[in-house]
Amino acid sequence: MVYPDTFQGFAGYSYEEWNKPKAFEYKPKPFGPKDIDIKIEACGVCGSDVHTITGGWGKTPLPLIVGHEIVGTAVKVGDDVESIKVGDRVGVGAQIGSCGSCDDCKNGSEQYCNTWIDTYGSTYPVGYHDGSDGNVTQGGYASHIRSHEQFTFPIPDALESHLVAPMMCAGLTTYSPLKRNGCGPGKKVGIIGIGGLGHFGIQWAKALGAEVYVFSRTDAKKEDAIKLGADVFVATANENWAAPLKKKLDMIVCCANSSSNFDIGSYLSLLKVHGHFVNVGLPEGEGYVINPMSLLSNGVYIGATHIGSKKEVLEMMDLAVEKGVRPWVETIPISEEGCSKALQKCHDNDVKYRVTLVDFDKAFGQ
Repeated sequence: MVYPDTFQGFAGYSYEEWNKPKAFEYKPKPFGPKDIDIKIEACGVCGSDVHTITGGWGKTPLPLIVGHEIVGTAVKVGDDVESIKVGDRVGVGAQIGSCGSCDDCKNGSEQYCNTWIDTYGSTYPVGYHDGSDGNVTQGGYASHIRSHEQFTFPIPDALESHLVAPMMCAGLTTYSPLKRNGCGPGKKVGIIGIGGLGHFGIQWAKALGAEVYVFSRTDAKKEDAIKLGADVFVATANENWAAPLKKKLDMIVCCANSSSNFDIGSYLSLLKVHGHFVNVGLPEGEGYVINPMSLLSNGVYIGATHIGSKKEVLEMMDLAVEKGVRPWVETIPISEEGCSKALQKCHDNDVKYRVTLVDFDKAFGQ
């Protein structure tokens, strides 16, 4: 690696050996006036990394470095950058680019831009903002990342790097729908699933002032749910679990990672008239089967959400500082072996509830 001409990381070379990442050196896109080079110190391991590197969400260019929950230090700043200076600790999430000029970008919903560019596995359009020649984006299991200012977030001093890293994707993905759908005092909010997403959702809903109802298949995670802030815990394996809660909830955020035997009709029955069911989990396969009749009795709305905006990232981190929201994190030193271990644990759901890769200096040097 010869910075700034090349970066180094650990990449997946085949879908068959997705859990055996190897060292990979690559040339980043040309440096633009709004770009920031970040020397990475921590990167969360997201379920998206596994779905991508296994090919579960479809084929992507290989070799590919995954990772989009990135925290590090700005080491180079473009001439037109205003909000970040060299030496600042910053974060990058699941989006690395957008057009910057469409209605969505102008209205604080840049995550819905038609020119959305993923932090890894996307191809920059030729001439994108800075003369890019079609480079494939590479993620955060790496020495550095080159990010646009719009998608680079200053990190509050009070948040430790290995804890704030998972907020860049999982945290934001659960915070944004809660905020946009009116979570707050006086609201009853359901969270389905207690995993990497759901354990954030519980904490955000509580921090925003709602009464929090948590749904899991069994009682195995009940104690964790209560510690995270649940007011009511419901095991859906129990008979007639939904009956006492019909039309009680204002909104539900679904963080489930599997659609197998998922009774969405029962969940929809829990919502008040015109309540919102918002999906944030992205199971592989065909997904949920919805009978239109299950929508009629309370006129519910079903939707989804795509990460969040820069404004929401900054609000989220301020709330985390104010209310003491912290993910439950296991750290693993980054290396070929460490990336393999982290991806396998995430694949096997052997995580409580996030993994963050650390010790980047030991892998890539100062």
